[in-house]
Amino acid sequence: MFVRLSAAIAAVSLLSGAAIAQGAKPTDPQIAHIAYTAGVIDIAAAKQALGKTSNKEVKAFAQDMVRDHQAVNKQALALVKKLKVTPQDNETSRSLSKSAGEERAKLARLKGAAFDKAYAENEVAYHKNVNSALETTLIPNANNPELKNLLQTGLKIFQGHEQHAEQVASSLK
Repeated sequence: MFVRLSAAIAAVSLLSGAAIAQGAKPTDPQIAHIAYTAGVIDIAAAKQALGKTSNKEVKAFAQDMVRDHQAVNKQALALVKKLKVTPQDNETSRSLSKSAGEERAKLARLKGAAFDKAYAENEVAYHKNVNSALETTLIPNANNPELKNLLQTGLKIFQGHEQHAEQVASSLK
């Protein structure tokens, strides 16, 4: 079956390309904003799923996404406040948000099993790309040790999300 890759996934894969194309590595304030934005996007997608699905597995997965991403974002906000750093909006964050809105609009037109399958497949692809961006761009370029540690903790959680999304997607027909 055709696996739907959202425009948001393409945008996440640009994380390294956007910074490299400009000849600069992302700064800690930009990294914080990108990571926070990625979490907000997944919370919004999960809330959309909670409002549309009647599938127990999809609902449980979406509840986990809301809980976990809200917890990581709460830690991120506490860290930037402690460090007196202002997250910096950037082209990658804006592109992620725009593309995610477009994907939510596509998903909004689906119902029942078609929605469940598309949502689960999107979550698999989204987490693969976010995890890749964390591993290859965000973590290596983070200068602050506490930010780097938070990103590494998030990566471990999100790798579990990727596996959970794969299990949910494979169970849907």
